[in-house]
Amino acid sequence: MAKMEVKSSLLDNMIGVGDMVLLEPLNEETFIGNLKKRFDHNEIYTYIGSVVISVNPYRSLPIYSPEKVEDYRNRNFYELSPHIFALSDEAYRSLRDQDKDQCILITGESGAGKTEASKLVMSYVAAVCGKGAEVNEVKEQLLQSNPVLEAFGNAKTVRNDNSSRFGKYMDIEFDFKGDPLGGVISNYLLEKSRVVKQPRGERNFHVFYQLLSGASEELLQKLKLERDFSRYNYLSLDSAKVNGVDDAANFRTVRNAMQIVGFTDHETESVLEVVAAVLKLGNIEFKPESRVNGLDESKIKDKNELKEICELTSIDQLVLERAFSFRTVEAKQEKVSTTLNVAQAYYARDALAKNLYSRLFSWLVNRINESIKAQTKVRKKVMGVLDIYGFEIFEDNSFEQFIINYCNEKLQQIFIELTLKEEQEEYIREDIEWTHIDYFNNAIICDLIENNTNGILAMLDEECLRPGTVTDETFLEKLNQVCATHQHFESRMSKCSRFLNDTTLPHSCFRIQHYAGKVLYQVEGFVDKNNDLLYRDLSQAMWKAGHALIKSLFPEGNPAKVNLKRPPTAGSQFKASVATLMKNLQTKNPNYIRCIKPNDKKAAHIFNESLVCHQIRYLGLLENVRVRWAGYAFRQAYEPCLERYKMLCKQTWPHWKGPARSGVEVLFNELEIPMEEYSFGRSKIFIRNPRTLFQLEDIRKQRLEDLATLIQKIYRGWKCRTHFLLMKKSQVVIAAWCRRYAQQKRYQRIKNSALVIQSYIRGWKARKLLRELKHQKRCKEAATTIAAYWHGTQVRREYRKFFRANAGKKIYEFTLQRIVQKYFLEMKNKMPSLSPIDKNWPPRPYLFLDSTHKELKRIFHLWRCKKYRDQFTDQQKLIYEEKLEASELFKDKKALYPSSVGQPFQGAYLEINKNPKYKKLKDAIEEKIIIAEVVNKINRANGKSTSRIFLLTNNNLLLADQKSGQIKSEVPLVDVTKVSMSSQNDGFFAVHLKEGSEAASKGDFLFSSDHLIEMATKLYRTTLSQTNQKLNIEISDEFLVQFRQDKVCVKFIQGAQKNGSVPTCKRKNNRLLEVAVP
Repeated sequence: MAKMEVKSSLLDNMIGVGDMVLLEPLNEETFIGNLKKRFDHNEIYTYIGSVVISVNPYRSLPIYSPEKVEDYRNRNFYELSPHIFALSDEAYRSLRDQDKDQCILITGESGAGKTEASKLVMSYVAAVCGKGAEVNEVKEQLLQSNPVLEAFGNAKTVRNDNSSRFGKYMDIEFDFKGDPLGGVISNYLLEKSRVVKQPRGERNFHVFYQLLSGASEELLQKLKLERDFSRYNYLSLDSAKVNGVDDAANFRTVRNAMQIVGFTDHETESVLEVVAAVLKLGNIEFKPESRVNGLDESKIKDKNELKEICELTSIDQLVLERAFSFRTVEAKQEKVSTTLNVAQAYYARDALAKNLYSRLFSWLVNRINESIKAQTKVRKKVMGVLDIYGFEIFEDNSFEQFIINYCNEKLQQIFIELTLKEEQEEYIREDIEWTHIDYFNNAIICDLIENNTNGILAMLDEECLRPGTVTDETFLEKLNQVCATHQHFESRMSKCSRFLNDTTLPHSCFRIQHYAGKVLYQVEGFVDKNNDLLYRDLSQAMWKAGHALIKSLFPEGNPAKVNLKRPPTAGSQFKASVATLMKNLQTKNPNYIRCIKPNDKKAAHIFNESLVCHQIRYLGLLENVRVRWAGYAFRQAYEPCLERYKMLCKQTWPHWKGPARSGVEVLFNELEIPMEEYSFGRSKIFIRNPRTLFQLEDIRKQRLEDLATLIQKIYRGWKCRTHFLLMKKSQVVIAAWCRRYAQQKRYQRIKNSALVIQSYIRGWKARKLLRELKHQKRCKEAATTIAAYWHGTQVRREYRKFFRANAGKKIYEFTLQRIVQKYFLEMKNKMPSLSPIDKNWPPRPYLFLDSTHKELKRIFHLWRCKKYRDQFTDQQKLIYEEKLEASELFKDKKALYPSSVGQPFQGAYLEINKNPKYKKLKDAIEEKIIIAEVVNKINRANGKSTSRIFLLTNNNLLLADQKSGQIKSEVPLVDVTKVSMSSQNDGFFAVHLKEGSEAASKGDFLFSSDHLIEMATKLYRTTLSQTNQKLNIEISDEFLVQFRQDKVCVKFIQGAQKNGSVPTCKRKNNRLLEVAVP
């Protein structure tokens, strides 16, 4: 009960009137004023009984959060403020708990928010139904079908940036627990003419722009598309970009939704290929060409687009080209082939594009149905959601608007019938007397359109099927003859003389007075659009495609299944679909959402009263209120009525113990409400006039104020009494604590006095005892001291000679031992780090320990060097040995040495074992290669250099050609006698050979290398290890080399170089070779 008391009601904190049935007085002005007042306060939902009026705010509002879903879950319809969630919850609970199939009819103009309303209904149902992996998967598939269908079936119009250009009816199927099992989608009349032509300020279907904006470059290249919209004739450019719409992001959303719904990657790719083919069809253009027999025919201007379409669809190019140029007509056993002129060729191209796209859309719907259909065959409960195009009145209204408005007439008809039927059934169910209600029945308008004998659709089909010349003008003439006397049909050329001088009615038009107002239709295009013909040649060409999806879309193209029977017209197909829909809706319990568009600018915070007034009229909202007013304006179950108003009667307040109806009867009798103002039903109280309800609310409001005052009075009295009792209790406690404190202080004083007396007595006794003990101790110490002195005298007399001879030596040895011990202990704490390069050492503390101090420093250094060396691997030891050898050979002798210290000795700079170029060279050398490096060999004749591969093995020194890898010279190490080089910063060195050896026939070698220090070191070490003889390393700025029979002096000089920092070598004369070093 406490929970019910805190719930808010539809009547609490109202802005305007939440339910139009309670509006008084009732007229257009007050109706619109109430809507505007609520709209200005962000209250976009208003009730008419159980009907929800939704005004499009054109912006996001924070009223659809998960918290809001929980607020409206399992609540009475009128328990909270009006909301679409309240209607969704009412429909869902009726389906789940009462086993009644439901349908939610969402109607309104284009741009009024019907599509968003259907999404909100589906999202609410998905949020409140059961959970679980399987259930969540079904819910996700049902919700994700929306982005796919919106991409392919919605477009930007002048009235709506996301206008549904098809009608959608979805049956959501539930099990006995109310968990979704699946769904079935039906689509109605896709506006396929939009594929080839769009009105000014509007766009083609979203998917074309999403594909070009969001597809990757790789995908566009595969589909043979370009990102530029202007490249395609079927895309309007003036509205290609829509503010606030990210086509690229939407494309990614659609791809993800298709994957969730169950499309395979191959199916998605096939769909995009068909979309690309439709786009490219618009770029095919024709030119006229005259034949020999004088007939005109058409030819394709640029066959490149045709070629790319054929590659996308796997169609033979010649077959498709012929289908655009010729038309074959079959009659019984005869076939007649005629050429198409340019106009007919363009008609054929557009017809193919429209049929291809519309059939693709139908295939998408069927494919989605396969994924979301219920897998079990148990009995199902069904909730239908109808989101269909609203009533349309444009400047130019054609066949599509005629069909759309016909559908809205049928929906209005079923709305009136079901609303009255529901109202009447409730009165009968509650045993309330029923009063007949007069209303406008639009059945006469529906009959004008759909009558099988003389209806407009029947006459249009008859005109399309009759032989002879058939045009839109002949169709209009027939309408003028048959419908001239109909009160809702108007035409300038009809027999009715009252329209002869009506200048607002052109000769090529007719006007129908719909329930929503008069609409002027341009008759041009009615016959062609109703025929919806696709030449048989094009159907057969599509059936021959290697593209599986396209082939399946054109089964009539199969030559083995040729059907000469004329296919049904578009009008008759749509009429049959609407009839099936109406039959389906009549089997379900209806719930209505009437959407209203506040302005034509698609802008927030703007409320155009004239536009809203027009919609209120054609939606029949005032008539809907009057239907409720004709009986009883307000009805409520007895329990919530008694709960709300029980405080108005002493007998029912605070608790009524009898039946709720009896309590309401007692309450109304107590309030003296006239009997004619209310009636008692079986389960509800019916109030006839809103004024009575408002009087009840006023009395309740005043009574609540009185109750609040009473509650405040009782609370304040209770608070004061509680405060007094608390003060009294506190005073008693304080007095008790004060008395306790005084007694504690008195007791403490007595106790302290006793302790002082006791302490003085114990102190006197302790001091007396202490004096006695001290006297005894002094006596004992005196005796001991006398004895010690006596014994000391005796001992000194006995050993005086011994102490005089040895005491000094013992004291010296002891002192020296203590000093050395202290020295070592201090050194232990002052030891330097273990780094071999650390020069620190503690200072010497004593002069006599100088030699010991130095020896200890040397021993410690040797020890830490050994510890450091023990960390090295064998490879590291070898490297350091080579570096040490290089230091001994070149430090302070060769200027190039310091720069080589930080460079590691790699040896094998050429990866001969890995490089296939040197395979021959590798095979020729069996020994281990110590050095493999490219050096510059100095020509003996002119000083110029040649690149050679310098190889050092364990026994030989080899020179090979760098390009071919062929060995040019091989010198055994025993024939190498000396290596000469300068002291400067250059890489020149000479290898001297033993005179008389085979290798010395051409003389010594002169090289230049970037790794001179490393090569000389390794050559020195290798020669030493093989011959046990040290190789002579000569470092001088002038040295002699043997060139054949001559000795030449190599001289190093300082000089500026043309090549920067590179040394140059030049032969001056027969006896001098000069090397210029920078």
